[in-house]
Amino acid sequence: MQRRTACLATALGLWTGVSVRAEPSLSALAGQGGVLLIRHASTEPGLGDPAGFTLGQCSTQRNLSEAGRAEARAMGEWFRQHGLQPQVVLSSQWCRCLDTARLALGRVEAWPALNSTFAGQGQPDRQLAELYERLRSRPAGSLEVWVTHQVIMTALTQAYPAMGEGFLMDRQGRMLARGMMAPHA
Repeated sequence: MQRRTACLATALGLWTGVSVRAEPSLSALAGQGGVLLIRHASTEPGLGDPAGFTLGQCSTQRNLSEAGRAEARAMGEWFRQHGLQPQVVLSSQWCRCLDTARLALGRVEAWPALNSTFAGQGQPDRQLAELYERLRSRPAGSLEVWVTHQVIMTALTQAYPAMGEGFLMDRQGRMLARGMMAPHA
């Protein structure tokens, strides 16, 4: 399975830690439309968020580490190198997700459906229904980027993403490929 995943990532031009020729490239697949789910870049150590977590107050949250900020900027370079310009960039309202999206792509719209449902937070059934509805209703040929959390990506795909990993999804909710969007610093 690991070899197959690495081959898919290489074929799509996703970050593999080595320089490769990407054939077919993610941009070719993106021309057919898709959603690129990205788990936020690397964070400060910890699991979940500290006691006293408050949405909109980054000082109360587990945030991107310096390495994570560098990873997010490298994601932006990956998009530029591949000539990919997503029509829409959506993010969880958590600061680590918003910061990943801003540093990578410069623009982002917060969407509560992408918020974490870890440890009883959020409304998992409602959020997943919203995510699947948007997947199905996207215009054909459009590329969207959704920056979110492990728990959301796993709920959608049954796969566990690393921080900074991307999953390319089609309109039916199938994962077409996965790979690291940037090197871990």
